[in-house]
Amino acid sequence: MSASLLIKGARVIDGTGAPWFPADVLVERGRIAAIGPMLDAPDAEPVEAQGRFLAPGFIDAHCHDDLIQLRQPGRPEKVAQGVTTVVVGNCSFGLYPQNAESSAPLREHFGNLLGNVSDQETFADFDGYRAALDGRGTAINLVSLVGHAALRLAVMGWQNRAATAEEREAMATLLAEQLRQGAHGLSLGLVYPPSAWADRAELVRLAEVVADHGALLTAHVRSYEGGLIASVDEFLDLLKAGGASGLLSHLQAAGKPYWGSLPRAVERLEIARKGGTDVSFDMYPYPAGSSTILQLLPPSALAGGVDALLARMADADGLAALRRAVEDGEAPDDAGWESKIRLIGWENVRIGGVSADDLRALEGMSLAEIAETRWEQPFDTLVRLIAIDRGRTNIVMFQLAEADLETALSHPLHMLGSDGLPRETGKPHPRAFGSFPRYLARAITGEGKLGLEDAVRHMTAVPAQRFGLTDRGLIRPGMVADLTLFTADVADRATFQDPTRPPHGITDVLVAGQFVLRRRAHRRASGQGPGPRLTHFKVSIPVRTE
Repeated sequence: MSASLLIKGARVIDGTGAPWFPADVLVERGRIAAIGPMLDAPDAEPVEAQGRFLAPGFIDAHCHDDLIQLRQPGRPEKVAQGVTTVVVGNCSFGLYPQNAESSAPLREHFGNLLGNVSDQETFADFDGYRAALDGRGTAINLVSLVGHAALRLAVMGWQNRAATAEEREAMATLLAEQLRQGAHGLSLGLVYPPSAWADRAELVRLAEVVADHGALLTAHVRSYEGGLIASVDEFLDLLKAGGASGLLSHLQAAGKPYWGSLPRAVERLEIARKGGTDVSFDMYPYPAGSSTILQLLPPSALAGGVDALLARMADADGLAALRRAVEDGEAPDDAGWESKIRLIGWENVRIGGVSADDLRALEGMSLAEIAETRWEQPFDTLVRLIAIDRGRTNIVMFQLAEADLETALSHPLHMLGSDGLPRETGKPHPRAFGSFPRYLARAITGEGKLGLEDAVRHMTAVPAQRFGLTDRGLIRPGMVADLTLFTADVADRATFQDPTRPPHGITDVLVAGQFVLRRRAHRRASGQGPGPRLTHFKVSIPVRTE
């Protein structure tokens, strides 16, 4: 392939939100060399856009591709959506750092969300994770956050208590090392044990480390239900106290009793920004969410880890307490926790993916449907699934209002994240396969409030700025040539019934000037052959000194 490409006759959407304009784009040595009408570059390989839209490569600001990136370096479902960069390590779930004692607990924690993890797929530090990615080669770029759970597991294990001052400093030291190695920030998962058990002192100390390294603090906050406003305020307090910049993960109002409360939450962020707090948020374009089946239980149920949970479920008193929590919302040890089941019902919780082969036939069914076929109570179905699959079951929850969703998706502080939970089997949430073309189609058809150019900005320049990717996110001379060509009839085809169908209309994708999708044909990169390798972004900041 020529070292130069000339994309001719494109409708350029440059990422700024400005109206598209007709132009040619010259790419040389992986970067954008020139933009203008009727460019002359006789030595460049011509690429006829024929009036298709040309945008910066899309940035998935929130996903859980940490493991699948190792297993499928070509990243076909992301490339098919025009995505050229993913942000991983979200909601406290990550594959590093670990020590000898925390290796198995870390695999267990990550496995609860995304299935089985081998002892070769978690790492001592960010350097180890990056080396594993780089050794395999990868078709797209990756930005990695440090999962708070890994820090806590390395220092405290599965203990449901506040950290001591010594333990806080141990976590701070471990976090600082990951940031020095190039991780982009820290993610909290304040509904997911063990991150859920952190107190303010621990979180503020870690926020200070993030701020000292010029990095980013992200959070799955403690509640998206009745405690949404209080949870947003807690996150804003952490940012202010620690001096960090923040990204609130998948901002939403979950459960019908709380529909309509999202504008109040957004207003809290707007007020905070006016007061000097640097905060924004991400969200996916679907009315359903997805998580581990263990999110249906109160956080205290996970004290001691999955084995301890299974022991409680085998005890009559322990099982009765869990039943009261799930069915009646009685969880005295979990202030502020609300039962998802009471909010949305068994019928709105669907099995997305399982780890145990014996449970494969249940994928795609709701807990209510499964219980009915077995002539049992849904709670008994829940307990049985957790026991057989050791908590490694993925669920899809139908819980959001379209009006709230549009409030989030059209807000200036929003950036698009798929929040995909990729597994290699099952019926996962279709957001992993359709978020970006779905968002484009909403803009083109007028279903969403944003026009096409603003929608592209939410997928490119906005997340690039948030994560400090100074040479991505815009079509400008000198920028890295991460580019996506798509047609005006772009559309997602993934559904909740058929969630892995590829989208329509994303035709060509380049990463650093190399095709990873051309004429809708995926080109798999490998560590041994030609093609894009890992492009790692690191914010350039002074190392913090104690």
